[in-house]
Amino acid sequence: MTHPGEITRRQLLRRIGMTALVAGPGAGLLSACATGGGPEPVASASAGASASGLVSAANPLGVDAKKPLEVVIFSGGLGDAYATGVHQPLYTKAHAGVQIKHVGTQNIGTQLRPRFLSGDVPDVVNNSGPEALDLAALAAEGHLADLTPLWDAPSVDDPGKKVRDTVTPAALENAKLNGQDLVLNYIVSHRALWYDSKFFADKGWTLPTTWEEFKALGETAKKEGIVLFAFPGQKGPYYQLWNMLYSAAKIGGNQVIIDIDNLVDNAWKSEAVKASVTAWLEVQTAFGDKSYLGLDHTQTQIKHLQHKVLFYPCGSWLENEMVKDKPKDFEYAIAPIPSITAADKMPYGAIQVGVGENFVVAAKGKNPEGGLEYMRLMLSKEGAKGFTEKTKNLTVVNGAAEGLDLTPGLVSAAKAQDAAGQNIITDARFEGWYKELFDYAWQQQNTLMAGRLTVEEYLDKVQKKADDIKADSSIAKQTRNA
Repeated sequence: MTHPGEITRRQLLRRIGMTALVAGPGAGLLSACATGGGPEPVASASAGASASGLVSAANPLGVDAKKPLEVVIFSGGLGDAYATGVHQPLYTKAHAGVQIKHVGTQNIGTQLRPRFLSGDVPDVVNNSGPEALDLAALAAEGHLADLTPLWDAPSVDDPGKKVRDTVTPAALENAKLNGQDLVLNYIVSHRALWYDSKFFADKGWTLPTTWEEFKALGETAKKEGIVLFAFPGQKGPYYQLWNMLYSAAKIGGNQVIIDIDNLVDNAWKSEAVKASVTAWLEVQTAFGDKSYLGLDHTQTQIKHLQHKVLFYPCGSWLENEMVKDKPKDFEYAIAPIPSITAADKMPYGAIQVGVGENFVVAAKGKNPEGGLEYMRLMLSKEGAKGFTEKTKNLTVVNGAAEGLDLTPGLVSAAKAQDAAGQNIITDARFEGWYKELFDYAWQQQNTLMAGRLTVEEYLDKVQKKADDIKADSSIAKQTRNA
């Protein structure tokens, strides 16, 4: 029997996504002792710095070059060449003789869940993709290193500045879990609808700004055998969940998403969320194609490049992800989501601009000092500029993209951000805080878009899941004010 607030071993495994392994081989590798309901103290990588390596102006985090470093990178839309071709060479240059083990994978969860279970963890993890780990659960078990030493370390470019003074404030705001700095969100992303601006110009079409204009364009496109809008029902279905959340925020303001993040009672049943989900279901029913529910992101994005789909919901990594498949005459551009009602609180031009692509250092890894140093080099202008050159994505490092020749899609995103001004849609943080809820919401969304749920049934189901998580004392709760 456990006491109130304790986490059973099965609850912990469920949160980390290991329930299926409880009765399988290796099930005894994780301690069966229940832990307190709150997070364990998170190991600070600075604690052992002086014992591992000599702290100096050139080595402020006390890296021991005799210790190897293991880095695991999600090799999805951004690839992993930025790690092997930019960040890791910077690390080996700064610490002569060091050995780096690089692992690139599109299956972060499959590869790393057993390793966190056994205690054999890599030092740096790029936690991204469809199988991203539940960071809140890992934080609760003390698996994530405190990034405070990183933020307070001197910048590589200007030792007179701390690293925290060289990045956009959003990177610091979004670093926190349980009030501690545990996550580095490395890129600035723009999420909205993507289209081929050259194709639109050739057709003489203009971007729809209202929902009625959006549907009217859908009728025009349908006559030419083009689907107005599609999202991948397999890998990447959460793109559409983002879409519905951002539309809800445009209707009711950012407080709609903040309430969902804070598990406010009936947040999923707000009028703004209902109006958004209703509108997107209407578009799916009238202008969509259910066959896309059986496709992954790459397959859907290929059809977008073939002009079989007019608008595609994604982030600004899309252009680089499809660079090898993109026809020369296809010109990626970003479009804000059309206004759904005349009374929307946010204007048409509002888009979601945030930080993402998270990296963490394993507190219980073999080389946490090296992990923090790796991040410090990532946050140098050379590291950030090289990343942008390799991936065509901007980073959180201020001024690092100056002088770069940006792609049409990235130029378009920057212009959209300028046009939005202060009308920026907030990010949905429950994606990282309560991954079980996020996954359930997009899974049920697929059922909704397939025509097997009504809007009311969908909202009831997701709200029930949110209520269950709110009532589960084993799950550490997060809150935000803005």
